[in-house]
Amino acid sequence: MRGSFTYRNAIFILLLGVFTYLYGLDSRFAPKNGDEYPYMHIVRMTADAGAWLPLQSEMDGIKNTKPPLIFWEGIASTDWGSSWTLFALRWPSVVYTGLTALFLFLAVSRFSGNRQTGLLASLVWLSFFATYRYGRPFLTDPPEVFWLSLPFFALLYWGRAAFESKLLFPVLAGASFGMALLSKSFAYIVPAAFALGLFYWRWREWSIPKVLLQDLYKVLLIAILALGVFALWFVLDPFPEAVWKEFVLGENAGKFEARSSNYVLDLVRGGDSVWMLALTTLANAGLFTFVLITALIQCWRERRFMSLEESLLLLLILAFFIVFSLPSQRSGRYLLPVMPAFAAVIALYWDRLPVWGFRIALLLQLLLLAALVWVGGNLQLSNFLGQSGIWSYSPWHWVFMGTAIVLVLLGLFNRERTKAIALAGCFLCYCALTSGLSPLEGALGRYSQATIQGLAGKDVWVPCDYRAKDEEYRLLLPGAILHGYLAKDASQINLLTSTYPIVAVQSAIGVEPTLCDSCKIVGKRMEMRARHSDAEIQAILRGHIGEHLFVNEYLIATPANIALPLVGKDACR
Repeated sequence: MRGSFTYRNAIFILLLGVFTYLYGLDSRFAPKNGDEYPYMHIVRMTADAGAWLPLQSEMDGIKNTKPPLIFWEGIASTDWGSSWTLFALRWPSVVYTGLTALFLFLAVSRFSGNRQTGLLASLVWLSFFATYRYGRPFLTDPPEVFWLSLPFFALLYWGRAAFESKLLFPVLAGASFGMALLSKSFAYIVPAAFALGLFYWRWREWSIPKVLLQDLYKVLLIAILALGVFALWFVLDPFPEAVWKEFVLGENAGKFEARSSNYVLDLVRGGDSVWMLALTTLANAGLFTFVLITALIQCWRERRFMSLEESLLLLLILAFFIVFSLPSQRSGRYLLPVMPAFAAVIALYWDRLPVWGFRIALLLQLLLLAALVWVGGNLQLSNFLGQSGIWSYSPWHWVFMGTAIVLVLLGLFNRERTKAIALAGCFLCYCALTSGLSPLEGALGRYSQATIQGLAGKDVWVPCDYRAKDEEYRLLLPGAILHGYLAKDASQINLLTSTYPIVAVQSAIGVEPTLCDSCKIVGKRMEMRARHSDAEIQAILRGHIGEHLFVNEYLIATPANIALPLVGKDACR
């Protein structure tokens, strides 16, 4: 056993983790990155064109924004767009995340000699908020993390057999890295090859002559094979010059340009500094950030007794951190591929980690759960919305929330169970976030079937606060022809109804829109707003939730007449 982490605890948390990653997978409000909308758009447009390449898009400057593998997977999982749901788009991401967790378990179990430690490493990685946020939506991160991690897992699992392999491992590693490059960017070969070089150098006991003579050709072969796989995009795409201009020069080379003053100053200060990169990398652990910090401290204290595998994990982290410190655009998201290594470090030191890091995690979980209970209770009682009965939870929601809070409190006051409950609490919080917005997944947050049928084939204008946000509205109004206007104008009802024939407008909860005599409401639902101003965020924290966080959205048919085809810029494009 590892402290309070028994096999019974492990199986319970594993089942809880699997449920958490599947629960609300098709939710529009699942934690995600806004890139999901443009990716969805490219998949839909490419599928409509009926060919795998070239990638298609109506967005200005965003077509070859990423290599084609992620879009091909979306085309396949939706059967060329015929099964257009968030679940169909996202389930491959969950499979990738699950496979990464599986191979992490196998690798750590093998070199630690303890399956329980391997399972713990996988569960810790799954508990990281960045894994949950980026490991479920339709994004490039799940395949990138899996394919980049696989060769390093193989080295940790097979040890000597993999390190001494003259051809088989290099060929397989090159193919795996190539799939990663074809999912995200050719630039990832730099940190991957650098990390491999450090792995081989450590294996040769820091002997430069040995690594140059015996392993340098392997790293070069792996890099050449990986770039060869990536180059298939140029071979298969009928317009390779567009790929070079948009992806290589625009998407990648542009990240070295100074973002505020100059490169050196950006490196040491501001939001793109190397210090911010370190902070956001640690913050990828989410509620377990302080647990990760305690693990790194413990690792430093025991550095003289560090095993080969532990040093390899740290070299992997160091290689990626150094490389991604070089571009002027720095983000902890770029270091997602090393988060499994961080999780493995936590698992290896689990028994020797101080309790205070786990207690901070539990306090954060308690604050989050209490805030969700307070907000959800007021919404159900309509204290925030001003209208009774419009927001309703299942009784099971409150049973779950109560159980989660009791369990977290038990972890705070029962030292023996603190660590295991802190791990389980991360998954409970993610479930609570999804359950807290469940009323909006039902009729409250959707248009009626009559509205959907009535607008099929008609031009409808919707608010856009992010490029390709209309892809979300396609899930709400399938069959409608959607156009975008700036979301900041969504409450300008008189302006919108005098401009567009059918338009979605928004008003505060409890405030009915004032319409012209010829205007007619053809649909209504509630929506949760995003991208608030600082003043609005402060107002929400003071309790003005019904005024700023939630709005009523009305679809209004107006007498306005607009010439088609449209001339002018679509706000969603």
